Amino acid sequence: MKENQEPFDTVLDEILHAEPLPIHQLYRLSDMAAEEWAAFEGGLAALPDERRQVIVRHLADISEDNFVVDFSPIFVHCLADGMPDVRRAALDGLWDSTDLKLIPTMTQLMQSDADGEVRTAAAAALGHYLLLAEWGQLPEHILPSLVETMLTEYDNVETAVSIRRVLLEAVGASSHPRVNTLIEEAYENSDPAMQLSAVFAMGSSADRRWSGTILDEMESPYEEMQAEAARAAGTIGSSDFVPLLAELAYDADLTIRIAAIVSLGQIGGDEVQHLLGNMLDDSEVQEQDQVLETVEDALEESTSLAGDINFADSPFDDNA
Repeated sequence: MKENQEPFDTVLDEILHAEPLPIHQLYRLSDMAAEEWAAFEGGLAALPDERRQVIVRHLADISEDNFVVDFSPIFVHCLADGMPDVRRAALDGLWDSTDLKLIPTMTQLMQSDADGEVRTAAAAALGHYLLLAEWGQLPEHILPSLVETMLTEYDNVETAVSIRRVLLEAVGASSHPRVNTLIEEAYENSDPAMQLSAVFAMGSSADRRWSGTILDEMESPYEEMQAEAARAAGTIGSSDFVPLLAELAYDADLTIRIAAIVSLGQIGGDEVQHLLGNMLDDSEVQEQDQVLETVEDALEESTSLAGDINFADSPFDDNA
């Protein structure tokens, strides 16, 4: 035990029973020794559902912002919890996991969990595995079976729309030959929710064939669709989107505005840097903290992109 550190038994008792829950003590649950894990596991199982859910939800929230802590053994254990909210929090906590051994468990949750929200969360977690594999951060060999599993669930007529949406958005990033057809069918669906996911998937595909549709939807009368199209524009990354994104960056709707600014940063280029630089000097922007911070981040990303390009193209590259 580190000097001046409270005994684990004391900390655990506070976590399990103190009111309000001492959030700062939750960090001690990271990298527990075997005897500590045994004590925690037994204590957690004896708790009321609500307390268990609160603890696991806070652990998931901490994991989202802190990449040093490791609560993954807790989250894996809680995938089998009897309370849906606990299972869902555990899935959220495992969002960034690269443990391939979890894929079968998550697949089972997606296919057969009694709670629809848990099934949706499991589908989203599997989608993140797919994305990491597409980016080369996980072995490519997992893709064929993973994509087929997700498509089988997508094709199931009994699969809820919320799950089908998540699956479409994920599979959009794959190179599967059905992707374009699935996107087209979803976009033509009478359900506005499926149309939104189709536009999301267009962005995930990074395929410029969808540029015309994205441009059209950035002028949609529906704000939610405008925002989704603005986000997709950044993922596709075409400079053709810049003029309209520049207009949306001053939209009255904050969600649309933020989406447009973020996408401008993703697209980059001299024109974008000029636009974002002017926004920094705009008094209206300076009065809105969230907008100002988004512009600053977008300009930083745009500048970083320019630096990467310039370095690669430089005639002074030592490797040239």
